[in-house]
Amino acid sequence: QVQLVESGGGLVQPGGSLRLSCAASGIFNIHTMGWYRQAPGKQRELVAAITSVGNPNYADSVKGRFTISRDNAKNTVYLQMNSLKPEDTAVYYCNARRTVDFWGQGTQVTVSS
Repeated sequence: QVQLVESGGGLVQPGGSLRLSCAASGIFNIHTMGWYRQAPGKQRELVAAITSVGNPNYADSVKGRFTISRDNAKNTVYLQMNSLKPEDTAVYYCNARRTVDFWGQGTQVTVSS
């Protein structure tokens, strides 16, 4: 059974930082791992993704502020989020893509003073 377990969300003030982690189990040779987010009333959107060889892709809204990384040996993907803004507030979902997509349960990130 495939499981993606996320951690690291929470409440942070504008300008602050958070680091999200997602550990995948029950799946191997994952091609792409990434993070999506969904704010209330909006569609889920890609935040960042990284391939198995380390090529990253970022949404324009987070470029220069967020960094995605991956540890293939641990089947884990990380998202370092700096200079957080209120508009980054959303539920963040981990994604693992092989032949199909697998999703985590989501972790809430709230940026507010």
